Amino acid sequence: MNLIKFLFAIALLTFFTGTYTNSYAQTGGVNWTKSGNAYYQNVDGEIITVTLPKNERKTIISKTLLTPATSATPLSVRSFKLTDDGTKALIYTNTKKVWRQDSRGDYWVANITNNTLTKIGKDKPESSLMFAKFSPDGNKVAYVSRHNIYVEDLATNTTKALTTDGTSRMINGTFDWVYEEEFNCLDGFQWSPDGKSIAYWQIDATKIKNFLMMNNTDSIYSFNVLVEYPKVGQDPSSCKIGVIDIENAKTNWLAVPGDNIQHYIPRMEWIPNTNEVILQQLNREQNESKVFVANISSGSIIEIYKETDKAWIDPTDGWIWLNGNKEFIWESEKDGWRHLYRISKDGKKQTLINNGNYDIMGVNLIDEKNNLVYFSASPINATQKYLYKTKLDGKGKLEMVTSSVFPGTHNYSISPNGSFASHSYNSAIVSPITEWMNFLTMNPLTMEGSITNQLAKQQAPKNKVEFFKVKTEDGVELDGWMKKPDNFDLTKKYPVVFYVYGEPASQTAADVFGAGRNNLYAGDMAKDGYIYISMDNRGAPVPKGTAWRKSIYKNIGVINIRDQAMATKKLLETYSFMDKDRVAVHGWSGGGSSTLNLLFQYPEIYKTGIAVAAVANQLTYDNIYQERYMGTPFPSTAAYVKGSPITYAKNLVGNLLYIHGTGDDNVHYQNAEMLINELIKNKKVFQMMSYPNRTHGISEGAGTRAHLSLIFTKFLKENCPPGGR
Repeated sequence: MNLIKFLFAIALLTFFTGTYTNSYAQTGGVNWTKSGNAYYQNVDGEIITVTLPKNERKTIISKTLLTPATSATPLSVRSFKLTDDGTKALIYTNTKKVWRQDSRGDYWVANITNNTLTKIGKDKPESSLMFAKFSPDGNKVAYVSRHNIYVEDLATNTTKALTTDGTSRMINGTFDWVYEEEFNCLDGFQWSPDGKSIAYWQIDATKIKNFLMMNNTDSIYSFNVLVEYPKVGQDPSSCKIGVIDIENAKTNWLAVPGDNIQHYIPRMEWIPNTNEVILQQLNREQNESKVFVANISSGSIIEIYKETDKAWIDPTDGWIWLNGNKEFIWESEKDGWRHLYRISKDGKKQTLINNGNYDIMGVNLIDEKNNLVYFSASPINATQKYLYKTKLDGKGKLEMVTSSVFPGTHNYSISPNGSFASHSYNSAIVSPITEWMNFLTMNPLTMEGSITNQLAKQQAPKNKVEFFKVKTEDGVELDGWMKKPDNFDLTKKYPVVFYVYGEPASQTAADVFGAGRNNLYAGDMAKDGYIYISMDNRGAPVPKGTAWRKSIYKNIGVINIRDQAMATKKLLETYSFMDKDRVAVHGWSGGGSSTLNLLFQYPEIYKTGIAVAAVANQLTYDNIYQERYMGTPFPSTAAYVKGSPITYAKNLVGNLLYIHGTGDDNVHYQNAEMLINELIKNKKVFQMMSYPNRTHGISEGAGTRAHLSLIFTKFLKENCPPGGR
């Protein structure tokens, strides 16, 4: 269900790795140079640097250097990474998808000093290398291929296998389906700071059952597509951390306490400039988090921090080190808000950095020299995002950095030295614009390129998205946006279409460009005469405090559905221009589940529903996601049954269009068939559209998205006719 973030341009969570000393920057997509005074770009097939503040451009790697001796055309660069001394670059190209992302491909080393281009892993299959990275001294490259880790010496062009037990199910240096999908884990190994060893994950998925999908179209005879997929109640893969000695290829396994099947290790990294590894361990229920430090030389491992929660605890976004690596920054919700703490490496000292009734939405810069931390937050309006700062020692007040004259969503990519930043701004009525700024003075580098100047050139929309708050009869206040029809007439009644997600993976009512637009609709909803609305219920990941977000624990399909329904009921009672007989709802993935539940549980409110790739039965979904938010199904599955749409399918009264891809490896097509059987049993008439071999995004194949849009629009217009009456 996390794919909804991709489908609607919600950024995936990432965790941070690397060495942090006097400052830390969340780069936000800008490939900064080590100095922080310039950034790299891939322009017209060449890699250049742009030095600030004058935007001076210099070619670092030319098309000529990027052209292999056996080719007439340069490599198509997907991404690149330079060594610290800038003499070599690792080029990633010819990429292929594994699950969600193109994390397999080919790697080449461009030697800028002697003008040579060398392919890494020449003896490995094409597009099979993953996560290649230079050793700290830049003389070796390590990578994963077919679930084994290799290291290649650039001076001798010799390759050594560091692991040899990798198979389709014994996974070294990367992850299985569920770790990638639910913990955002892809790259599963890291060089030690001294370059003498590599720490890595090993995932043992040999005991995970296959889920079988059927391919009926790519051959005369159908065949199965296998996905190792641990469903609710099934044991997860075994996970452990090993450290390989590069010299002898011997792995020493960290003696992490606890059963390695009934615990997860979602985060691990080296402590900078040490021979120590730090890791986070979550129990199966994901309501107990422990942090361990392992000394690789002595073999000791010590628990330095522990946290428990009545609901769940999220994986950390990484460790940001301070005070000569004697302390680290830690995000926690243990006091009811997502706050920052600085914790000593032995865990004995903990200092709350920011005290107040507001949530951290992301750390942007740690400026240890000036005792400051910059972070994103929105204490007043949960639909927006701004930059704030406070003292790093916990003795400061909250200070807003972003100018309040630009209401909406602001993102900052700050250079490692804190001198420059890329500042992006958008809102429901402002298309995305970006300015480069001097972060020390907080001024744009040029007035021509400033947000103020760019904003003056944009034409304000005539029919603006309106933001509102609605309080339900339960006393719950939801944020939402509303796009009214063009040429709106207050004396008429219009059909209302709700866009819903409703689960902890995504926010829908944010003040961002795209709010009020429906990409599945073939045409213009406002022009055709629809009111379009989205609201964020309890459980949505918005900055309203822990109680708001975690109230959905063991209540998916219940509390979120009631919030949406009661808010809709209130809107229909309040606004006479909303037609109670023409109320529709749609959503994808978790939003598809919410759509089904709303249509089934509140048929008196919702007359039409379009659900895409929905989890109809929560017991069919993966264990990490569903058990995190619903608790493990031991000893009872009652909460799962109570929250599943299939439980209420017998109540269908209105019009339902159900859409699913038969090749969905995330929310399996089995959900569609289980739901269909229940609807048939109860003699419920509905419409169904299946897309052969399409995955969760239903995007593969010629004409697929256009067809999906057409069928969505046709069904909506026929069953919830547009226009004022």
